[in-house]
Order: sequence, then C-alpha cells, then structure tokens
Amino acid sequence: MPHDLFSLTGRKALVTGANTGIGQAIACALAAQGAEVICAGRRPCTDTVQKITAAGGQAEDMRLDFADPMAARDVFSGAGFDLLINNAGIIRREDSVNYSEADWDAVIDVNQKALFFTCQAFGRELIARGTGGAIVNIASLLSFQGGIRVPAYTASKHAVAGITKSLANEWAPHGITVNAIAPGYIVTNNTEALRNDPARNNAILARIPAGRWGEPSDIGGTAAYLCSKAARYVTGAVINVDGGWLAR
Repeated sequence: MPHDLFSLTGRKALVTGANTGIGQAIACALAAQGAEVICAGRRPCTDTVQKITAAGGQAEDMRLDFADPMAARDVFSGAGFDLLINNAGIIRREDSVNYSEADWDAVIDVNQKALFFTCQAFGRELIARGTGGAIVNIASLLSFQGGIRVPAYTASKHAVAGITKSLANEWAPHGITVNAIAPGYIVTNNTEALRNDPARNNAILARIPAGRWGEPSDIGGTAAYLCSKAARYVTGAVINVDGGWLAR
C-alpha cells in the first residue's frame, strides 16, 4: 500500500465552523495529515490555529458568518483550495406548534442555503481550474430520523444529504468527490442541553450500542479519510458515525 495514501500534504482546506467542537477536530485532523488548513468561523478560531501550529501544522484564521448564505462567494477564486469541509451549523429548539418563522429561516439559511452556495463557489472554481478536489458536508443522524423539537434542523440535515448526492452526481466527471458525515450524538456545544438533562442523556445512551457519546475526534479522522487519495472513488456517500445508533 502506498505510504502516502492518506497523506494530505500539498492540499489546502477550508473548514467552516472550525472554532470549536467537530469543526476544530476536523481542522486538526486534516493538518495532522499535512494539509494547510484555513479555519473559518463567525467567531475567531484562535484556539484551533494555535493547536495546529503548536503541533507543527499550517493553519490560518478566517472570519465567515453564514447568517449571510453567500458569505463564501468570493473566498475560493485564485486561492488554491482543493478541500472543503462544510461544518458550520446552528440549531434552534422549540415545540413544532410554537416554532417561529425567524428561527426556521435562521437555521435553513446557515445549514442548508449557505452550504449549497459555498459548495457552488468551490465547485465553480475547481471546474474552471480543471483540477479535482473533495467536499465533506456535515449531515446528522437526523438526516435519517425526525428528532424532537428541532424541525428546521431536521429539515436542513435531510437537505444536506440530498445536496451531497446531487452534487456528487454532477461533479464526479470533474474529479470532485462530494460526501457527507452523519454524526450521532457527539459531545459539542449543540448537545450540551441534552447531556445536562439526566432523562434525555440516559435515554440517548441506552440507544447507543457503543455505550458512549461520540467525541469530535471520531469525526475528524473520517473527514481526513474522505479528503485523501484512499477515498478517491468514494462519492455521494453519507457515512454514519453514530456508535451503532442507526444499526439498531
């Protein structure tokens, strides 16, 4: 097996939502495999950049707020990116009978609309350049299930899976792979409320065959694989990283 099958040396990646949690873990994993990583977020990604550079990797901070779904429209032109990880996302919890239009629009704008138009800008640049690349979108366990009190988030993550498959079909001839990772319950800021609710926490753990919540690093390695030569013929996949939840 070639020693560089999983190497990302010479590749340049944009990781959105890289200031903490899953995004930070992905940025660190890509850098550990040799990629130059641009860490984007609506808040500074200083901690992520410091972790990467302290380990001898290459990283820079970039401010992008996907409350504007077109925030990345000018990011890729002539910038040399060949990897894109769409991790930025938000969640708003409320009973469906009380869910507001403002919350619906905010979630859909960030999780669905911004993801598509960021992919579009990236794909347009790579196709014009005539080079291949890889996109990894962060979907969710709720790309397959309904969830509770998160109707807009569930809708947006179903859409992420569909967008991933659609773009994979269109862009495979250009050497661009488009895949998604569907995490289960991971220890992040978005799940803090669930972990702090003993009843919900215990119910979730009872459904996970692995017997534990996932860690952000569990997602990082999967993303690095999907960006590598080892996955050059993998496209249109939505990979579950859920401790066996969906297998039950």
